Amino acid sequence: MDIKTASALHRLRLISLPEALSFPALLIFGSLLMRVSDIDFLMPPLGMIHGVLFTIYVVFLLDVWVKAKWPLKRVALFFLLAVIPFGGLYGDKLLKQYEADGVIAARARREGTVSA
Repeated sequence: MDIKTASALHRLRLISLPEALSFPALLIFGSLLMRVSDIDFLMPPLGMIHGVLFTIYVVFLLDVWVKAKWPLKRVALFFLLAVIPFGGLYGDKLLKQYEADGVIAARARREGTVSA
């Protein structure tokens, strides 16, 4: 894995966890509190934070798609995981594994143990 691909994958992993937690926070603290009480001031800032994080996530996902040459199915899976509440936590786990596999493969190629 070259450095640009590894960087893109790492950026996606860094944004996946905050994005994964912002959506349930929006649903729980924003929507739920607004409906059961008079607390409605949380919805706009939480919505904006989640919107910005989701947009950054999608941009980074497209960057990984181009640089890592992921199949469309994998990109669609990560997009779907970002839309499902707490789905991004599983996506973060998958990204951690992809990142580790890439580092191991790059190290093996550098040491000459694999010709892939």
